[in-house]
Amino acid sequence: MYPQFIAYLLKIIKYQEKIIFALIGIILGKSVARGLYDEPVNKPYRKLEVDQMPIIETLEKLDYKMLLDDYQNKHGKPLKPVIRRKNSVVKVPANLICPKCSAPSDYLYANNGGKGQYLCKVCECLFSKKNRFLKEAIFKCPHCFKTLERIKERKDFYVYKCKNDSCSYYTQKLNQMTKEERKRFKQDPQAFKVRYIFREFKLDFDPLVKDSPVKPEVDLSRIYASPHTLGLILTYYVNYGLSARKTAALMYDVHQLKISHQTILNYANSVALITKPFIDHYPYELSDRFCGDETYIRVKGKWNYLFFFFDAVKKVILSYHVSPKRDTPSAIKAIGDVLTKFKEIPEELTFVVDGNPIYILAQHYFAQRDIDFDVYKVIGRTNDDPVSEEYRPLKQIIERLNRTFKGNDRATTGFGSQTGSVSYVTLFVAYFNFLRPHASLENKIPVVIPELEKQPHMPARWTKLIELSQGFLAEEQQSA
Repeated sequence: MYPQFIAYLLKIIKYQEKIIFALIGIILGKSVARGLYDEPVNKPYRKLEVDQMPIIETLEKLDYKMLLDDYQNKHGKPLKPVIRRKNSVVKVPANLICPKCSAPSDYLYANNGGKGQYLCKVCECLFSKKNRFLKEAIFKCPHCFKTLERIKERKDFYVYKCKNDSCSYYTQKLNQMTKEERKRFKQDPQAFKVRYIFREFKLDFDPLVKDSPVKPEVDLSRIYASPHTLGLILTYYVNYGLSARKTAALMYDVHQLKISHQTILNYANSVALITKPFIDHYPYELSDRFCGDETYIRVKGKWNYLFFFFDAVKKVILSYHVSPKRDTPSAIKAIGDVLTKFKEIPEELTFVVDGNPIYILAQHYFAQRDIDFDVYKVIGRTNDDPVSEEYRPLKQIIERLNRTFKGNDRATTGFGSQTGSVSYVTLFVAYFNFLRPHASLENKIPVVIPELEKQPHMPARWTKLIELSQGFLAEEQQSA
């Protein structure tokens, strides 16, 4: 009896401990718990097989006004609207138009006695509410050329499936099954993917439109600290990865300048807001090979995801999207940030990523918008396939970038807001791209700016970078 009672009490104590940690995170804005609860949960990727793109059939669209003009030129008289009987019970809705040529209801017949089928007198299009001409495009299976059927609606996409039992994709999947798998398939068919699946994304996102620069709310010219002091703060806080409290202590112990850690965070947020448009719109000289990965970052006591995309040749960070979820929209946004850096999309654009299927889904999203690129997955830590063996070096490059960032981020112990996390990541990218020498580039800076090279030390380079960013904002506002 006593051992059971003790086990019951231990279970209650562990449950109370989790509640206490959660309350600390809510009250303080970030978790102070360490040890067991300080490591992110390493969840395996959801098993998802992404098929090739379908055959997209675009429907022909006509203009009824041009068709009416052609009819009059050909027959020497105009095409009259439909003459309806006065006592007719069947009526055509006044707001109904032809989906093929946009002819108004005056030119439409009720073709099957009011059962929902209509015929256009202008273009002779036969349609109904479920007719193919009401769709912008038709998706067909690339294996059997049959029209796909929409079976599910998710938050960000529609799911289409090929239900043709004679489809070569379906029959091949069945033939590849073992006897045990066939037996299980009869009992639980949902456990196997044997049909061709396609996802049509409905995200409202233009991947080639750059975000307009935003004017910062805080004017750095009015702060109490001098430009040199601001450069010193950024050097300690960003370059050397010190926390805001340690930076404040260092400023007082070494330079005899009393500045609170909150003031340092305010300065960092203001600088990040100013430099972000300069980073995102800078005319980088890029290659055509990029690697991407996501790492963890703590925000308000919870683990978020930081999506990095990196030019593997030029060593430039192009995307640094922070998201609470590791999902397809986040991958689309991260890759979209890379695409905005190009004046023209390269023909042989390549992304190297891990086994997460969200990047393949993002590839399909952009392919539906006529933006094509290759995605190669490097899976696991060993080269078990030719793709992993060939592209492993590129994947290791992004892993080293993640370690570099984590080395700087570790001292912060997390961020109290989403804005704070984005600000710190922005400053890290500014430092990495424009101020930090890279060993693989013979200790040269990835993006060389002559105005920065002329500065005698790092604080001066930070202040010059802020000056260049402010000049960029002023030019954008004048041209707007």
